[in-house]
Amino acid sequence: MAKGQKDNSTYRQKVALRRKMLSFVDAPVVMETHGGAGKLFDACYARIEQGVVFEKNPDKSAVLGKQRPTWAVYEADCVMALAGGAGAHLAVNFVDLDPYGEPWPAIDAFFSSDRPFPPCLVLAVNDGLKLKIGTGAAWHVKSLMGVVRKYGTNLYGRYLDICAELVNEKAAQAGYRLSRFAGYYCGHSLGITHYGAVLEK
Repeated sequence: MAKGQKDNSTYRQKVALRRKMLSFVDAPVVMETHGGAGKLFDACYARIEQGVVFEKNPDKSAVLGKQRPTWAVYEADCVMALAGGAGAHLAVNFVDLDPYGEPWPAIDAFFSSDRPFPPCLVLAVNDGLKLKIGTGAAWHVKSLMGVVRKYGTNLYGRYLDICAELVNEKAAQAGYRLSRFAGYYCGHSLGITHYGAVLEK
């Protein structure tokens, strides 16, 4: 894969993870932090009437609005919008995070914002940060500062464990504890990390 090229080889695995994680929610109210072209919606969420999606690209957000007329569609940077409470009109119980890079700023913004938090919350995450960690650049990543201070910069082989630790730590802000966590490495050079988390109060 050429330098700077986005790894889109994991689509089927992303779909499988989300379908599996949906089984932990009886009546899903979904939030997609990065809506993109809407492929995951078609594969996983087309029958779900209530939801929220963010997409900062105007052309893509227009497509998402037509695709899901009963959802709230925000043409916005999800981190800033979440921090401001966007989507708080719904008690979201399933959060789909699919950034091209790290998910942590969006996760932080979600859990630190003023919104309803149901008794059970599920996360399905596509995390592209491991490849950067493998180059020895973990200390450059603001969201990993605490982890680097604790474990040093050699995080590549233990990143999945770190993800579980960080999810549990960040979810605690909203009164959750991590009850289930599973994930795996995939994509080019195993640089993508997929994981699902079930959080309970």
